[in-house]
Amino acid sequence: MAGAGGLVALEAAVAGQGLCLRGWVFPDGASAPRLISGGPAAGVVLIGPLGGGFWPAFEVWRKLHPGVDHPLDSWSKAVITPIAAACGGEAVFPSDRPWHPFQRWAMAAEGLQPSPLGLLIHPIHGLWHGYRGAILFGPEALAQLGLSAAANEAGSAVGATIHACDTCVDKPCLSACPVNAFGPNGFDVASCRAYLNTEPGRKGCMTSGCMARDACPVGRAYRYGDAQIRFHMTAYS
Repeated sequence: MAGAGGLVALEAAVAGQGLCLRGWVFPDGASAPRLISGGPAAGVVLIGPLGGGFWPAFEVWRKLHPGVDHPLDSWSKAVITPIAAACGGEAVFPSDRPWHPFQRWAMAAEGLQPSPLGLLIHPIHGLWHGYRGAILFGPEALAQLGLSAAANEAGSAVGATIHACDTCVDKPCLSACPVNAFGPNGFDVASCRAYLNTEPGRKGCMTSGCMARDACPVGRAYRYGDAQIRFHMTAYS
């Protein structure tokens, strides 16, 4: 994948899995993640879905790989790793150590900010988006895509996007939780999981998704499908 055509090919490859390039970060030497060679990465591109468009591709893969542990993480690695190799990059994932600062990268790449639930909120897609992995590039691989850290650092600064939560007076996400798990002190994981194990929790959030997340009015058109929501809730609980 060389030159601008290589970047187009990279975009097409991830789009074929229902994913997209979520944004670029060009870290300085001190904060740059290390490549397998030991050198610093010159560029990082985040990969993930906007909405649930990747779900059909994932379900096809899961039927072909029954019984795989952590199927969504496994699928992400199965599809992103060869794409990264084809363009001279190295894939990294939120589920793997050493932990990489995906949330910080996302805020830098797209200007997103946390919602009251802690999840980053997108100005269009709301809380219905995610990051499945990232690709690290050395200087030469970055240049092969027609990019360079020096040229892009000056022109790629992402300004803060409009934070939808600032104009949301009622904050329905906070009042919708049946056990008030979200508050000034953060997210009460224990109360949330305890509720999910009750009959109301199994019939409510476990079936239809987190009531707090579902109460957010932003990005309703991109809400995940029921099967995907149940998958995520089961994995969380």
